[in-house]
Amino acid sequence: MKLSHQLVLSSLAVFVLTACSGNSTQRRQAKDDFEYLDTPALEEWQIPEGAVPQFYTNYQIPQGEFAGGIGKDVDIRPPQQVLELIPGARSERKQGETTLWLLREDELNKVWETALKMLDEQDIDIREQSETRIETDWVNWKSEDEDAELGARYQIERVKIGGRHGFKISLIDWREAGQVKPVTATNKERYNALMTNLVTARYDLDLREEAARKAEELVKHIPITMGADRSGFPVIIARTPYNVLWQRLPRLLPNMGFTIEERNQSQGTVKAKFATPDDAFWNEIGVKPIGLDSGTYTFLFGDLGNRTSINVTDSSGKPVEEQLLKDMVPVLSAVVGKNSEK
Repeated sequence: MKLSHQLVLSSLAVFVLTACSGNSTQRRQAKDDFEYLDTPALEEWQIPEGAVPQFYTNYQIPQGEFAGGIGKDVDIRPPQQVLELIPGARSERKQGETTLWLLREDELNKVWETALKMLDEQDIDIREQSETRIETDWVNWKSEDEDAELGARYQIERVKIGGRHGFKISLIDWREAGQVKPVTATNKERYNALMTNLVTARYDLDLREEAARKAEELVKHIPITMGADRSGFPVIIARTPYNVLWQRLPRLLPNMGFTIEERNQSQGTVKAKFATPDDAFWNEIGVKPIGLDSGTYTFLFGDLGNRTSINVTDSSGKPVEEQLLKDMVPVLSAVVGKNSEK
């Protein structure tokens, strides 16, 4: 599914996973026939005279007037979920409308600014705008699950109820193949969630970019020394969090003469092949060469909170000698310092 302007297909891939094949109608409708629509109406059960009826409330049919689609009008696609990508926000869906509740006004201000940024980036025109309300022009959706191009107009509001700050999205107009039609409950719920996800995904992108910038700053000055792990074995200690150091490994290790072959962040392992750099490399970083033979090695990284332990094993899984670890400390320090200057 994509917007018809500049929205790239892959950017919405996280929102819709189409698992079934066939044309658009088959993806929306049940595969079986609809003979159940010809079922005779229920008749009142006649109780024999003198019998005492016993009823189980577990199987009691609810009473009332219920409006909804039947037969081919039933949409079998799973409901569209709102992605929880804004820390601390709680989503509420009522009558097809979506509201993100935030605890502080400054958080709502940030989400509001993100929505304006997203609308501008996706070339979505705004018909009306105030400090608390936005009404968009037509947003065109294209979907493999639909028979024609769809259009929707949205109202985005800032609301405040009981000390909570809300960001509310409502689908207010609907059209199919250029023809304006009434907004159905199914379309309202589904395409409200999609528009909300555009905002939350853009918010998440900003968060990740900001985290990457902070990590870049933190990693510029990493004290690296020898130390011991929790078992008392010698290891290299980098005084920076594990996640921060991990992001820099693809740059640090190659600058030391290692070619990365495999990485596994959850296990904290990096398999790399070492080829001794030439004399120019050692002269450039101002450190004497380490006595590490060419071959394949595995780096083991341990999360120690605000520090990271580093150990190295050879191709047979045996830890390298302590002296080699000590010799690597000034090399790591020099390479980290060199990279922070770039």
